[in-house]
Amino acid sequence: MATTPVRSPSGQHTSRMRKDESFLGKLGGTLARKKKAKEVSDLQEEGKNAINAPLSPIPTDIHPEDTMLDENEERTMIVQYSKEEAKFKELVKVLIDWINDVLVEERIIVKSLEEDLYDGQVLQKLLEKLAGRKLNVAEVTQSEIGQKQKLQTVLESVNNLLRPQGWAIKWSIDSIHTKKTVAILHLLVALAMHFRAPVRLPEHVSVQMVVVRKREGLLQTSHVTEEFTSTTEMMMGRFERDAFDTLFDHAPDKLSVVKKSLITFVNKHLNKLNLEVTELETQFADGVYLVLLMGLLEDYFVPLYNFYLTPESFEQKVHNVSFSFELMQDGGIKKPKARPEDVVNLDLKSTLRVLYNLFTKYKNVE
Repeated sequence: MATTPVRSPSGQHTSRMRKDESFLGKLGGTLARKKKAKEVSDLQEEGKNAINAPLSPIPTDIHPEDTMLDENEERTMIVQYSKEEAKFKELVKVLIDWINDVLVEERIIVKSLEEDLYDGQVLQKLLEKLAGRKLNVAEVTQSEIGQKQKLQTVLESVNNLLRPQGWAIKWSIDSIHTKKTVAILHLLVALAMHFRAPVRLPEHVSVQMVVVRKREGLLQTSHVTEEFTSTTEMMMGRFERDAFDTLFDHAPDKLSVVKKSLITFVNKHLNKLNLEVTELETQFADGVYLVLLMGLLEDYFVPLYNFYLTPESFEQKVHNVSFSFELMQDGGIKKPKARPEDVVNLDLKSTLRVLYNLFTKYKNVE
């Protein structure tokens, strides 16, 4: 009788292990392939990002309200990292310090350009101080309508001053009142340059801007660069290109003739006080001779307490030159284009401009 062979437990165990090993092997292979495929995918994605990164939009903080636009409306925002750049921060600081210096007698302290200038109050005081005249506006206005009316008066006065000089008006009542940093900076830089602020604006200051506009119901973005300052020479040259620039640039051989003529002119009058000039570059730098010369030309005595007869510090010299400029304006001469600081710093071109103005008006005075 045939007997059915008995399968040993060990044989069953071995078969099961082989099946398990086969299953685990397949599973492991599948997992390994998936892992490898993921690594390849990640690597491809990383490469794609690296290639496309330069083409990606510049990151910026776009607030929800800035995207709620009407058809064809657009808004601009400064890219955040532009505000963190050293030159941008320096420009803001220089302008704030300048405003505070101008308004020190008004006991006004500006800490934030956006928060302190938007209502027109500080801008009114600043323009009145710089231009030397009062504006016909209410002193204090709390309502939005009152603030905008004040801004309108102030900005109309500013624009009337700057537009004839060729300035592009890059600010408006709304942009100032809504605290737009770019508009406020353009306005202050223009005022500082027009009124020869005794500060040095940092060169080549610009910011990256995001422009959001709505076209056919869709939002579109683009990026532009907004420039506030160029080089110092170009910024000052905007107003100061004149015969002396041509003389220095193209006819330096004639410079000695001009200097000799001016030295003869000033000595004709300073000799009355037993004073004599031999070097235009240095002897007018402290402002003393300029003050005395104005007294001689206008035939009056200048009280010694009005200026420093023996100035020692830079500030005292600037005071003297500034005071001489005031005397010139009292005598009917336009405010010199040169800055007092330039004369004190031995800038020959600035000194020649001042003296030439005097020569033009007083050349026939004995």
